Amino acid sequence: MDSFDGTSKPPAFAGGVSMLRILWLETRTEYLRLLRTPSFSVPIIGFPLLFYVLFGVMLSPPRAGGAVGQAILGAFVVFGVMAPGLFGLGVTLAIDRDRGLLALKRALPMPAGTYLAAKLIMAMFFAVIVSVLLMLLAATLGHVALGILEVCELLALSALGVVPFCGLGLLIGTLTKGQAAPAVINLIYLPMSFLSGVLLPLTVLPRFIARLAPAWPAYQLDQLALAVVSRGSEWSAGLAARHALVLAGMTALFFVIARRRLERHG
Repeated sequence: MDSFDGTSKPPAFAGGVSMLRILWLETRTEYLRLLRTPSFSVPIIGFPLLFYVLFGVMLSPPRAGGAVGQAILGAFVVFGVMAPGLFGLGVTLAIDRDRGLLALKRALPMPAGTYLAAKLIMAMFFAVIVSVLLMLLAATLGHVALGILEVCELLALSALGVVPFCGLGLLIGTLTKGQAAPAVINLIYLPMSFLSGVLLPLTVLPRFIARLAPAWPAYQLDQLALAVVSRGSEWSAGLAARHALVLAGMTALFFVIARRRLERHG
């Protein structure tokens, strides 16, 4: 069999359908599924925007459009990125397992990993959409000024930063039932947002709780977002790289454990 070197046509599956077309169809199906589920799409997009207007604009310090406003925007971008990964993979995977859809997907003649890849792409899509809307609100209502480079870096951070939460959501989806998954994820999502310093400064938390903040993936991503919006300040490339490596390690751990769970329990 000829190898696929990037210059020839993509390998075909199931009656000559290319791998890229199968991925496109699976991604499109996942997009329509989530878009037609108001209980997913409305909170995922609406809650970060509502929280930002309330806490980032109305209750923020007067004229917080400078460094403070940029830091607030970075924190809410992280808050908005977390949900698509946690709910987009955690809840849907748990529901698919309960309904037997995951077993059906495995039996279909399509490339291995397409099911998960489609979910990852959709989580990235929703994360970028939320980030764009947050930056528009920040520029108009919050009077936050960002350069083109910072905007591009925040969008890239949103697309990649959702992956660790996809891994965590995938792990939760392997541990819970479909009906219990939303409640379990909410018990992790909101406390993590506060205890990691994303929505609440660590200085107002008890010291022993603040010391545990680096154990949350949201803390690591928040530090990376702060490095993007605080360019030229005390942040260094080495410090940002350290947070990125820690986050990559957490991501790998989540996916490895989730994969073993799926192999053993389906």
